[in-house]
Amino acid sequence: MQKIYSLLIVTIVLTSCGGDKKASIEDIIATDNLEQIRQYKTQLDSEQQTITSQLKRLEAKIKELDPQEKIPLITTIEAKEAVFMHFLELQGNVSTKENILIYPEFSGVLSTVYVKEGQRVSKGQVLARIDDGGLNQQLAQLKIQTALAKTTFERQERLWNQNIGSEIQYLQSKATYEAQEQAVNQLQNQVLKTVVRAPFTGTIDDVITEQGSVVAPGSTPLFRIVNLQNMYIETDVPERYISDVVAGKDVLVNFTVLNIQVDAKVRQAGNFINPANRTFKIQVGLDNKDKSIKPNLTAKLKINDYTNDKAILIPQSIISENAKGEQYVYTISDKSENKGVVNRVIIETGKTQGDNIEVLSGIKDGTEIVNEGARSVKDGQEVKIIEFEASK
Repeated sequence: MQKIYSLLIVTIVLTSCGGDKKASIEDIIATDNLEQIRQYKTQLDSEQQTITSQLKRLEAKIKELDPQEKIPLITTIEAKEAVFMHFLELQGNVSTKENILIYPEFSGVLSTVYVKEGQRVSKGQVLARIDDGGLNQQLAQLKIQTALAKTTFERQERLWNQNIGSEIQYLQSKATYEAQEQAVNQLQNQVLKTVVRAPFTGTIDDVITEQGSVVAPGSTPLFRIVNLQNMYIETDVPERYISDVVAGKDVLVNFTVLNIQVDAKVRQAGNFINPANRTFKIQVGLDNKDKSIKPNLTAKLKINDYTNDKAILIPQSIISENAKGEQYVYTISDKSENKGVVNRVIIETGKTQGDNIEVLSGIKDGTEIVNEGARSVKDGQEVKIIEFEASK
């Protein structure tokens, strides 16, 4: 009974306000009656739903009757010729052929070390000496014996030329002298091995064996010498690029650790395909004047394997594919003011770089292509073109 009474009051108030929603709301709020306020809100909610439903029906009918409402909105781009450079991205390591460990050629005590770490040395410079164990004394004695053998041979030769003495005496003196000479040369070579020299110009990176240590050929490394001038990067390239990645190709080298980029060229491209991974090796020469690049440093390479000076580039996102696997885009024809007709055009594409793809055939320079809205149009459909003003 109370609810009926409240509803009656609300009705009277609404009627007395003459349908003025603003006045009705103020009057209802002024009552401070919770039940009345809720009843009025319920009525407004019902009216709102009814109006919303009616608006949707009206909009649908407008679209059905007005042909302008059916035309899809699109944006377009113009295909233009541009220089297209494709890059093959690889990773490689810095190397140098002049980075070696120096081993002794003679067994003995490392008597003297003449260099220290970080020292720059020249080719042939003496780095260390090994105790010869008395070889120099033996060499001196052999030289004396050789000198005597030489004098004996020369005298015997003069006599033989004068037909004095026997032939056997002449031959024996000659053989003795030649044998002594060979012995001296052999011992001199042994003595030379006690002196350790730099095989090339470079920097002593590490002194491995200290003075006074016993060293042996092939088992005791003495120094590491490095030349940072003649550096290169070596990496493996998939075999499908064998005709594209050749000597002379431009390379952008990025050393992320050093935060530097270097322009370089392919110095050498291998002629052997590794059957295990179907790759071939290349070498990229480096200019390392400031010596900041070190052996075994990792580098990222971008090799320019393909260039087209007059390429047509379009975004990959606007390309579709039909059931036959053919790629196509929509172009604009019969353009009048801001309207036009879309035409589906089959295209042939080439290489990609980033978000762009190269078009080999199907469209030409200056062709207007559907950009935004390309997925929602059909062949032969009329469209409205939205044109954006270029930012000043």
